Amino acid sequence: MSKPADTGGKRLISLAPDAWVKWVTQRPEVIAKEILGSEFQWISRETDVLVKAYSEACGDFLVLTELQLRYTTKMPLRMRAYAALAEERYQLPTYPVLINILPPPTTITVVSSYEQEFFGLRAIQDYRVINLWEVDAEIVFQQPIPSLLPFVPILRGGGEASVVQRALQILRADDQFNQLESLLAFFASFVLETPLVQQIMRWDMTVLRESPWYEEILTEGKVLGLQQGLERGLEQGLEQGARRQLIRVLQRRFGEISPSVVASLESASVEQLENLMDAAITASSLAEFMTFLSDESDTAQ
Repeated sequence: MSKPADTGGKRLISLAPDAWVKWVTQRPEVIAKEILGSEFQWISRETDVLVKAYSEACGDFLVLTELQLRYTTKMPLRMRAYAALAEERYQLPTYPVLINILPPPTTITVVSSYEQEFFGLRAIQDYRVINLWEVDAEIVFQQPIPSLLPFVPILRGGGEASVVQRALQILRADDQFNQLESLLAFFASFVLETPLVQQIMRWDMTVLRESPWYEEILTEGKVLGLQQGLERGLEQGLEQGARRQLIRVLQRRFGEISPSVVASLESASVEQLENLMDAAITASSLAEFMTFLSDESDTAQ
């Protein structure tokens, strides 16, 4: 049996933990000693990574990294909870870092602290925020930071085909990076034409499905749907949220989508929309996606 693909945060950071802790703390003297488990009894997430680090000035401490596909208003409370749980379990000071991969909606402001006051008692948790779309792609190559190679296309200045190919060459030059090529291809599809992406690198949906961020992309539509469901009914809201997310992916991949294409998605169920999301990610053209849509509609009848 083949070994399952691992494209989660722990796998990425383990590629070069020293470079990672130096980058997120902005302290060149810090070194990584060990990647620890981040499971806290009833809480277990693939996007949280704990690294035991060391510096002469501070001694041993923890670097807690949360890799979040898209920032939500729940993140400050989560960062407070995970930082406290890590510090309690390992009895070490904790440096929490939130890495946002894709920009949130314009209506949401990214904050770098949790603050609450209740009956005169205050709870405060600061954490460092790194928005990948604000990070210069050249940093990945110059420092270097191998853990960020799959994200190069969405970094500032990383959307050029030549820059993506540069990252691809580094991934292919090292056997331990092989599984990350599909993740690089996925993020490249946000900024490059699909035929070009498929020409220069491989797609592997098995690898992508095992990535925790792929699951978040699929469920993001459901979250939007739940918000709509408060007013229009749960099922209708789920379908509308999933449909909206699918249309957003199609627009990113193929440009403006005609009203006729949007209308063809109106009767699709949540399950069908999730299947169509796979097609939207892998199709080389809008015409190929429409062929899959037609087959899906025939199957449902």
